[in-house]
Amino acid sequence: MVKQCARRTFKGVRQQLSQLIGLSLCAGVLVTATMAHATSGETPTTPENAALSSSPIIESRTLVGFGTAKYPDNFPHFDYVNPNAPKGGKVVYAQVGTFDSFNRYASRGVSAAGSDTIYDPLFVQSTDEIDSYYPLIAEKVRYPENYAWMEVDINPNARFHDGEPITAEDVAFTFDKFMKEGVAQYKVYFKDVASVKAIKPLTARIEMKTPNREVLLALVQGMSVLPAHYWQDKNLSEPLNTPPVGSSAYKIKNYKPGQSVTYELVPSYWAKDLPVNVGRHNFQQVQYDYYRDETVTLEAFKAGEYDIREENVAKFWATMYQGKNFDNGYIIKEEIPHQIPQTMQAFVFNTQRSYFSDPRVREAFSYAMDFEWMNKSLFYNQYSRSRSFFQNTEYEAKGLPSSQELTVLAPIKDKVPERVFNKEYQPPVTDGSGRIRTQLRQALALMKSAGWEVKNKVMTNVETGEPFVFELLMYSPTTERLAIPFQKNLKLMGIDMRLRTVDTTQYIKRLRDRDFDMVSSGYGANAYPSPNLLIAWNSQFIDSTYNTAGVSDPAIDYLTEQIAQQQEHPEKLLPLGRALDRVLQWHFYVVPQWHISKFRVATWDKFARPAVRPKYSLGKDTWWVDPEKAARLPEKRR
Repeated sequence: MVKQCARRTFKGVRQQLSQLIGLSLCAGVLVTATMAHATSGETPTTPENAALSSSPIIESRTLVGFGTAKYPDNFPHFDYVNPNAPKGGKVVYAQVGTFDSFNRYASRGVSAAGSDTIYDPLFVQSTDEIDSYYPLIAEKVRYPENYAWMEVDINPNARFHDGEPITAEDVAFTFDKFMKEGVAQYKVYFKDVASVKAIKPLTARIEMKTPNREVLLALVQGMSVLPAHYWQDKNLSEPLNTPPVGSSAYKIKNYKPGQSVTYELVPSYWAKDLPVNVGRHNFQQVQYDYYRDETVTLEAFKAGEYDIREENVAKFWATMYQGKNFDNGYIIKEEIPHQIPQTMQAFVFNTQRSYFSDPRVREAFSYAMDFEWMNKSLFYNQYSRSRSFFQNTEYEAKGLPSSQELTVLAPIKDKVPERVFNKEYQPPVTDGSGRIRTQLRQALALMKSAGWEVKNKVMTNVETGEPFVFELLMYSPTTERLAIPFQKNLKLMGIDMRLRTVDTTQYIKRLRDRDFDMVSSGYGANAYPSPNLLIAWNSQFIDSTYNTAGVSDPAIDYLTEQIAQQQEHPEKLLPLGRALDRVLQWHFYVVPQWHISKFRVATWDKFARPAVRPKYSLGKDTWWVDPEKAARLPEKRR
């Protein structure tokens, strides 16, 4: 689905994982550190840390997942903000669908837009670096060189919205709560964590069963801290119909169930002057209004019902951004180029279905996607074809494997497709005329080799006699429009793809239950090969919502585990990432769609922005309302 997936920049991956399990399961981190030659007085003695009792302890205020930190300790603010930006005004966004919960961690229901920002994390990621984190609730961390444990110091000023202090007990409670009531993936990923305990009121200590750098640092890197006094008598897996006690810059002011939710800046927010927050959170109010579908949503924007729209439908952008409010200069339409790593947006097979378990069938389907015709006829030539799970990065597999990649692949050579070694992967290319007879002949040959043949114009299983009928699950009418050309070409092959549109609640439930044949979705963009790839591809996480294709493959397990183990060695990640990309490409788990390397943004002209945009984000959290510009607009949009 174009709208949903085009928005998934690699920053979105972290947010999606955070929504799924409550904590970021992102990259293990390299640490920019100072060396302290003293251990904490509260460190319990265990056989593992006793051996390190005379070793230096690393102390750091910065956690870095890749490369080195851009900002030093005690930096004043991020480079991409205006530290003097005024606070005030209101911004209204639109959402499609509905909501029935304020608990983003629930295992059922649909959480309200913005509910992923109710709780502050221990550390904040900068959006002009790939994977660097700076202190928010936390002040600093300590750990030994073998990563057997870690201590986290909490900022003594940290407070929840009800005035209660954020303590180490809340950190310990958060971990225990997720282990008991969080999703299954959380328990699997953090199985090597022995305990999280408060050893002082403002110091939490994490003990590992066995030292594991990636798991230990991933736990701290993005942990959002829950208030124990609020959640202790509530089930984290169940929806909430009233807003919880939060801790971030905004709290919920009012809401209409399923229709709108409004957040208001907290005047007494304790962290407003921290370096990570200076120049951010400039709107006094942030409101989300819900609409039935994308067409209605766009018309509401043009009529002045909300302020900012990022467009992800090419036809809308090319033909529908016009009218009196554009002519009067009230609405500004912009294209802002970027080089952000791109999501693998695609038609995704559920390979747990028997008819999609054969890679020959999946490859055959790729010949039914006539991207060249679609780009010309439907997309106004705005898109490029996607081909890699590391699109727009140096980890994209191109050409034939290098000698370093061949070394990586050697232990699993007999477990990967032969073409990994002797052919560059490229999606099928047509002449754009809409006539794809050559491609269909190749597709039919593949289907025949997999035990299917056309009988009376119906693709039929040779052994069982069953026709090839499956369902594409969607929730957006836009997706249906884009699926019809694919559907027509499959029909020429005798394959019946039925389009099934459901509401967002049903879609999410069926996705969680893996109750689908195919979806138009995607795999979040990867700026570099991180341990997050375990969640998306490793068979340990077969039940993960992000392992959409249901992949269970020993070679992919091996590569993702090697990637997780080599996070301290960037030079090894390059061949590992490219090798994984090749193996995924040649397994045909998806039919790749398209991407665009620019933001398409329309705004009611009342906003001002910093001089510098963050490299990996549009940076809307750094914008502010300019009163002079707002005064020139119709009253509704001031």
